[in-house]
Amino acid sequence: MTIPTPHISATSADQIANTVLMPGDPLRAKFIADNFLTDVSEFTNTRGMLGFTGYYNGKRVSVMGSGMGIPSAMIYYNELFAFYDVDTIIRVGTAGSMQEDVKLHDIVIASSACSESSINDNLFGNVHFSPTPDFELLLKAYETSNKFGFTTHCGQVHSSDQFYNDMPKEVFQNLQKYGVLCVEMESYGLFMAARKHGKKGLGIFTISDSLVENVADSAENRQTSYTNMMKLALEVAPE
Repeated sequence: MTIPTPHISATSADQIANTVLMPGDPLRAKFIADNFLTDVSEFTNTRGMLGFTGYYNGKRVSVMGSGMGIPSAMIYYNELFAFYDVDTIIRVGTAGSMQEDVKLHDIVIASSACSESSINDNLFGNVHFSPTPDFELLLKAYETSNKFGFTTHCGQVHSSDQFYNDMPKEVFQNLQKYGVLCVEMESYGLFMAARKHGKKGLGIFTISDSLVENVADSAENRQTSYTNMMKLALEVAPE
């Protein structure tokens, strides 16, 4: 395969920065570009999946949507890593809390991801491979978030294959018991793609709803209001 790829219309790797921030929602990508970046140029809009490159405090960075779920997101992760020479992808997304002390608008940084996804089937035999983010990037994000005074949690997340998931009560309780902080839908795929290509991945989330307290943010807030997470990702993004 050559560039442009079937899903990204950039005609040169130079159009995309070494680090790409990736929300699921392409309109959140546009929000980040409009509100945090300068000298912005659009590098893709194929299938409505918007991507932009600009500068944050003099640091060149790109931002692009990934869509929802591991299968959608992994298309973009793999194409960015393999064909556009991207070194680092930071997922900036929303998540549902699975713990009482993880509250609405708190930030979660994933130290690992578990999933019912079958993307690893037949890759490792009977070994259940557990993908993790880049440690140095994880540590920098956690320290920077605390420096900013954000309420921050670091631990395992669940990357679910289903948004409307009728998870058995016992499974949910066991995930809680074993310390899984929240549920989202893409990081397991990101960490796998990064490991496959020898690149860096990180997942940062804002808690948009709670499976424990039965509260949830509006769709508008999910798209535009999670600026602490966005700032954190931009601050820790490698050059």
